Amino acid sequence: MGEEGMVSEIKNTKVNPKLTILPLIALIFYEVSGGPFGVEDSVKSGGGPLLPLLGFLIFPLFWSIPEALVTAELATSFPENGGYVLWISSAFGQFWGFQEGFWKWLSGVMDNALYPVLFLDYLKSSFPIFNQMAARIPALLGITVSLTYLNYRGLHIVGFSAVLLAGFSLLPFAVMGFLSIPRIKPKRWLVVDYKKVDYRGYFNSLFWNLNYWDNASTLAGEVENPSRTFPKAMFGAVVLVVCSYLIPLLAGTGAVATDSGDWTDGYFAQIGALIGGSWLKWWIQAAAALSNMGLFEAEMSSDAFQLLGMSEIGMLPSIFASRSKYGTPTFSILCSATGVIFLSWMSFQEILEFLNFLYAIGMLFEFAAFIKLRIKKPELHRPYRVPLETSGAVILCLPPVLLLVLVMSLASLKTVLVSGAVVVFGFGLYPFLIRAKERRWMEFRSDAIAVGNSDNDVEGQENEASESLLTDLPSSSRTSCVSDGFEAVVKLE
Repeated sequence: MGEEGMVSEIKNTKVNPKLTILPLIALIFYEVSGGPFGVEDSVKSGGGPLLPLLGFLIFPLFWSIPEALVTAELATSFPENGGYVLWISSAFGQFWGFQEGFWKWLSGVMDNALYPVLFLDYLKSSFPIFNQMAARIPALLGITVSLTYLNYRGLHIVGFSAVLLAGFSLLPFAVMGFLSIPRIKPKRWLVVDYKKVDYRGYFNSLFWNLNYWDNASTLAGEVENPSRTFPKAMFGAVVLVVCSYLIPLLAGTGAVATDSGDWTDGYFAQIGALIGGSWLKWWIQAAAALSNMGLFEAEMSSDAFQLLGMSEIGMLPSIFASRSKYGTPTFSILCSATGVIFLSWMSFQEILEFLNFLYAIGMLFEFAAFIKLRIKKPELHRPYRVPLETSGAVILCLPPVLLLVLVMSLASLKTVLVSGAVVVFGFGLYPFLIRAKERRWMEFRSDAIAVGNSDNDVEGQENEASESLLTDLPSSSRTSCVSDGFEAVVKLE
């Protein structure tokens, strides 16, 4: 083939455009929120408007902002696909890094199984045919396949689509907020009936609607200049998410006298009709349906690139790192889509509680890794650093850790047992993959860049050299070398 062929192959690995700040903000927005669709249950479980309004105002200060800050620091320190898997591996070793990846991937797939179902739930009031299983099942499959294909076509397309969807999904609530101003009575915001408060449902709703800030880290290798782009995108997304919840809740609960028991999924469409008329109801229904598409796309991208990142460091077989001509991880996308189809039979509340529990376990490890890396690896190259010393970083992590423990303590016995079984399965899966690699039952990447291990693991010269190379390079160069270099090496071999 010769040198010309080699140069041509290397060039081909660099044609896929990187994510810039606006598409990244939109993807983070859809990883976390997607708009106020789904927050209606917080009014019902909160016994009125007061608790959800306080929750969506205060909860971000103690949960969303700390998680976003930790994600910004660690994502820029490890700007490769795989995100939190790399953080945990560097702090505690590859065994726990694999467990983190398994828990978070399964949690993400369960989360994604909600969106095709919610898509149809928002449409069935206008199209009753979707209440019938004969129409519902083909529609669910068709939606999943179509959105999976869009993911296959390229991350930059997903990011651009997310920007358009976010604009379309949020605009009707901005209009509703404006129209509601003359009708607002602030005393309605203070209503709460403590006899109707369901604390498990309330905290699960708040947690679900304000988590997954760390998911964008699995796309770090696809971001242009992550050391600058990630912190700015995180800040922009926090503001956008909080406003997307508070403005519709303030408008809907302040302008219309309602019973808290009426606030279930899709109720914002009824509020829109009362405030603006049927045209606003239809607009909100269309926005809700399209928002679920954006949520699906963002979650699918994160889940698939996480598997790709795990394959690139040798945790999963090399087939998970194979990319299409569009630069997307084909097999990883198919695995995530298959998981979505198989999990879509579960009820909304079952999925919500299971994914929250698994996600909480993973987040406890992420906060622990953040603190340990600050203590054990102070020399780690941190393009963005949370402006706190180690003691301040510990204090920053305490409130979200307490919230995680609270959410887990409210879980049902069924959730604890099923989640425990998942954890045990992950413990067994890791040694099986190690054996498969040693016996060559499956092909793993031989060019995998080693991740810095914890003090309990043996650090070989190759491991140290890899880490040193990554930390000495400027962030933008480092990202390019890693994300492009993986494929270039494979092509040259």
